[in-house]
Amino acid sequence: MNRHRKLVKIYTPPTQPGFLGLGHVASPVIQVDFTESDPFIILMDDRLDKQDEQPVGGPHPHAGFETVSLLLEGSIGDDAYQMKGGDLQLMTAGSGIVHTETIEGKASMRLLQLWLNLPKKDRWATPRVQDLPLEKVPTSTHQGTTIKVYSGSLAGMTSPIQNYTPLILADIHLQPGTTTVQHLPASFTTFLYVLEGSLQLGDEASELHRDQVGWLDRHAEETLSELKLTGGETGARVILYAGEPQGDAIVSHGPFIGDTQDDIRRLYQEYRQGKLHHIATVEASQRILW
Repeated sequence: MNRHRKLVKIYTPPTQPGFLGLGHVASPVIQVDFTESDPFIILMDDRLDKQDEQPVGGPHPHAGFETVSLLLEGSIGDDAYQMKGGDLQLMTAGSGIVHTETIEGKASMRLLQLWLNLPKKDRWATPRVQDLPLEKVPTSTHQGTTIKVYSGSLAGMTSPIQNYTPLILADIHLQPGTTTVQHLPASFTTFLYVLEGSLQLGDEASELHRDQVGWLDRHAEETLSELKLTGGETGARVILYAGEPQGDAIVSHGPFIGDTQDDIRRLYQEYRQGKLHHIATVEASQRILW
């Protein structure tokens, strides 16, 4: 039996000053407890309109989770790899890495960066980074609906991205009044973030508008569920996140995720001792360009 997914929580995340100084605003998209959002830890919507030449950002460590970065507009990166609008990068921090996000000179960009929990058995996986450029993202257009599948499987398409934690990440454009019905696991934690326009969800036609987040109900059964979306008066663009809950408590502190406080202390010690290597130095086999 297919479950029909329903909206159970709607809100508009606040916009606050970002850590990069003038011209940076950020919205913390996830505003629910981790027991409800598992495996999603944090999702930041970072918007930068930088008008000076002063470099911002810099090297910093991560461990115990993955960052999933979807660049909506602009460009970011270094000499090794530049992300452009529509590109995705999934970085498995795992056992611990240092990476650099420096923005030189004037810049304009919008970035969605998710912290994704790792399964307990993969918490300390060997660090790796996967880049999926826009031109390699599986895309389909059907009866007024365009879907880009960045991770997992949806709409008969499968992303090449390799996942430790099962994750569906899709960018969905709906023309005004068009309806799409998609299937995803009923047990996956699922939310939508509306970037443009508005849409109606489910047989109840619950409305979601620009800048709103909508969380769906979640079921225990290992079965497929139906997600019905209809574009509003001006159509809609919405990002879909659906992931398998891991069911384990986590400890979060600064740039690290662990299973215990001891994990956090150990990671800070390793970082101070210079034991965490830069992601740019990982083996070629751990740097994957799709």
